Amino acid sequence: MFKEKFQEGIISARDFTRDDIEYILAKARKMMTHEKNSELLRGKILATLFFEPSTRTRLSFESAMHRLGGSVIGFSSGDVSSIKKGESIADTIRTVENYSDGIVMRHPLEGAAKMASRFAKVPIINAGSGSGEHPTQALLDLLTITEEGLKLDGLNIGIMGDLKYGRTVHSLAVLLSNYELNVYFISPKELMLRNRDKEFLRQSQIKFKEATQYRDILSILDVLYITRIQRERFADIEEYERVKNFYVFTEEDLAQTKDEFKIMHPLPRINEISPEIDNSHKAIYFKQAFYGIPMRKALLAELLAD
Repeated sequence: MFKEKFQEGIISARDFTRDDIEYILAKARKMMTHEKNSELLRGKILATLFFEPSTRTRLSFESAMHRLGGSVIGFSSGDVSSIKKGESIADTIRTVENYSDGIVMRHPLEGAAKMASRFAKVPIINAGSGSGEHPTQALLDLLTITEEGLKLDGLNIGIMGDLKYGRTVHSLAVLLSNYELNVYFISPKELMLRNRDKEFLRQSQIKFKEATQYRDILSILDVLYITRIQRERFADIEEYERVKNFYVFTEEDLAQTKDEFKIMHPLPRINEISPEIDNSHKAIYFKQAFYGIPMRKALLAELLAD
């Protein structure tokens, strides 16, 4: 059923029901218990088209594909593709699908993955589409939370940082709307969650509050999910300079949290989390990077296996 529903690929977190989420989480957990390498996707080819920089997303998709026995082609910069010559996304996709069984794409334009899916005959996986969405990151975030001992229902989660431009935040908030929990959105006023995202959450009847400071609510949070302020999304560099150091989470902050509290970050980190807390059992952002492998193995297996 999952493969049939997502035959066009993984485009938006809004396409997922709670049953879809629970299914792929269970699949990812199984991937963690399987042998490291398999032949499930032997003979399959994945194309990774990254028009924006990436470390964790690109490498984890490629690692996942190799560990499933498949192969990878693609590029890590739009400068080395024919887009540089003026080729359209549609023509790029219609060309690359001849060489591959699935396409993972990151692009600076919001909606680029959805556009690509209209032209593709193979599954498209949205690996980040401008400031819009990053659904596979949000899925691995949920896997991280549940594998690190917390339940989604009843969770008190703070999401802090760039909520206006942060595509990981947009997808995560949508997936969380499938559960009964409390969300605290913490950001400078200039970077608060977009109205369309808040309206979606209201329609989903998710409980959320907005704040500009986090220290007053630290003691009630189970998870604090921090994102960097994204310089590349700002049209006005002066606006970025005003907010770039708005939050720095420190050891003193960590001391105010519950014993079971977890701090998360999709990375890359700039200076919003002090490196002094990296070795704390509460800091699980590098574990998030690990959980990208089983989650992306699960998605690739569902979409590409015969």
